[in-house]
Amino acid sequence: MNLAGNLVHGAHQFPGRPAIRLHETVLTYADLDRRSAAVAAMLAARQVRPGDRIAVMLPNVPEFAVVYHAILRVGAVVVPMNPLLKEREVSYCLGDSQARMIFAGEGCAEAANAGAARSGIDCTVVEDGFGAALPLPGDRRVRDREPSDTAVILYTSGTTGQPKGAELTHANLATNAEVSAELFRLGPDDVIFGGLPLFHSFGQTCGLNATIRAGAGLTLVPRFVPDVVLDVLARHRVTVFEGVPTMYVALLRAAEAANGPAALGALRVCVSGGAALPVEVLHGFEKTFECTVLEGYGLSETSPVASFNHPGRPRKPGSIGTPIRGVRIRLVDDAGADVPPGEIGEIAIRGHNVMKGYWRRPEATAEAIPDGWFRSGDLARIDDEGYLFIVDRKKELIIRGGHNVYPREIEEVLYEHPAVLEAAVVGIPDPALGEEVGAAVVLRPGATETVENLKAHVKNQVAAYKYPRHVWLLDALPKGPTGKILKREINPPTADVHAG
Repeated sequence: MNLAGNLVHGAHQFPGRPAIRLHETVLTYADLDRRSAAVAAMLAARQVRPGDRIAVMLPNVPEFAVVYHAILRVGAVVVPMNPLLKEREVSYCLGDSQARMIFAGEGCAEAANAGAARSGIDCTVVEDGFGAALPLPGDRRVRDREPSDTAVILYTSGTTGQPKGAELTHANLATNAEVSAELFRLGPDDVIFGGLPLFHSFGQTCGLNATIRAGAGLTLVPRFVPDVVLDVLARHRVTVFEGVPTMYVALLRAAEAANGPAALGALRVCVSGGAALPVEVLHGFEKTFECTVLEGYGLSETSPVASFNHPGRPRKPGSIGTPIRGVRIRLVDDAGADVPPGEIGEIAIRGHNVMKGYWRRPEATAEAIPDGWFRSGDLARIDDEGYLFIVDRKKELIIRGGHNVYPREIEEVLYEHPAVLEAAVVGIPDPALGEEVGAAVVLRPGATETVENLKAHVKNQVAAYKYPRHVWLLDALPKGPTGKILKREINPPTADVHAG
């Protein structure tokens, strides 16, 4: 087994079909296969061996797919890295993964070179068309790997302590890509929107790997600009949109500003993950863009897809659906026992998608997978038909005076307010209650609303202990590379002017 085998198979079946597109640049399956084989030969000439770690620090450009498959072809391990990382962060990831070398884009070459120098390894700067001029080797086969061999080390966001590298095997990623392609019903005529970062698990599996597995085409967007994205969706006749909730919010806002969306007649299905999609946003997007939105769930440690609302089955807005093929999900308490029906518990996952472990961290691995079931840190409930509903992150649960407050519930109410564009609910330390409920809110362009009215809006719809006593307005919420809201970076105002 080798994940790169999907590309070789695609090049044999669909040599002239577009595999990767960026603006007017198109790589066919034959092009991508030839270039990755040439770069693989270069790696072999540099004495890169199976199991060696090779870092990749590139934005969403065709060269990412070239280098990614080249590393896999020689049996080495891909270590994808965010192009926005600074020297210190680059050095940490390179040192922790014990990488042999790093490929970096021109826009991040300074930080990559500096980080590589601190780690004592080589940095190769990747320019447009990388691999096209390299000699093509006579032997273009991929090296055989065991299903349990590591293919990719994905560094988690590090919400507590230093980032940890999740070891994803060839079997993890190949199977998850296969199931994702089945789930979204991808075929050679599909065009998938590639706006999710390829260095992240969502964009890598559901975007790049599922596309190659299906023989489809991936249209890349290096930077998410709503007006640009609407144009790309229309011009490239994208059939499958994949994004996180903030992307859906931004596209809705852009469509409203333009008095309606561009002609998107080809769009048939949209995929949402990475965070909970507010129900109001889901309904608004489907109405505006006349498409079906499928919400799902996963983590870097699960390759990432674990559950989804499946096509052809009843769809429940607000639900992350049911487990995908080959995956089992339980809701457990702190002792690892199943919670009673109707109760809230932590999502525990078992299946082909669960990582081998955290790179060089056996204790962290044992804590995350104590009994063969990966502990997600996410709280959920399950209904009578087996549909899962995320309640919140276990670590984001707010305990106010002994009462559990789940931020997702309060955020849903805030999103129903016509003036609210984005909202994030967080816990604020309180000497009397332990924690108090706070809400950071971004208003829609041109909208005006008082924090008192926002608090009253929520207070009228939830129990008295739940509504946010602290509300403050921001121009924007802090976001990570996928557009996911970073609650850990939200700091309440020092002056308690909005409490009450």
